[in-house]
Amino acid sequence: MAEECIFCKIVAGEIPAEKVYEDEQVVGFRDIKPAAPTHLLFIPKEHIPTINDLTDAHEALVGRLVRAAQQTAAREPLSGGYRLVFNCLGDAGQEVYHIHLHLLGGRRLGWPPG
Repeated sequence: MAEECIFCKIVAGEIPAEKVYEDEQVVGFRDIKPAAPTHLLFIPKEHIPTINDLTDAHEALVGRLVRAAQQTAAREPLSGGYRLVFNCLGDAGQEVYHIHLHLLGGRRLGWPPG
């Protein structure tokens, strides 16, 4: 756990979050500043600052994040589809330096984003 990481504090139960998914490696919760009617975040319980910090040992964990999002999306009102997004570093919009997968949906999403 990184001492100052808000997502590590959510994993540790020090900060409340509206959890929608949890297993031994991943936590999913509703974003407190939603960019769409449905905006969920999926994080590994392990602190990994950015996508650039992933190693071969993390391949299964990244797949688990995607599967957690997919399974949770099936329980949300997302009949029109949804988008999964990882941001890496500041210019891409990463605000919290603990990797997280955004699930966005509940409205038509434009392309290109941002």
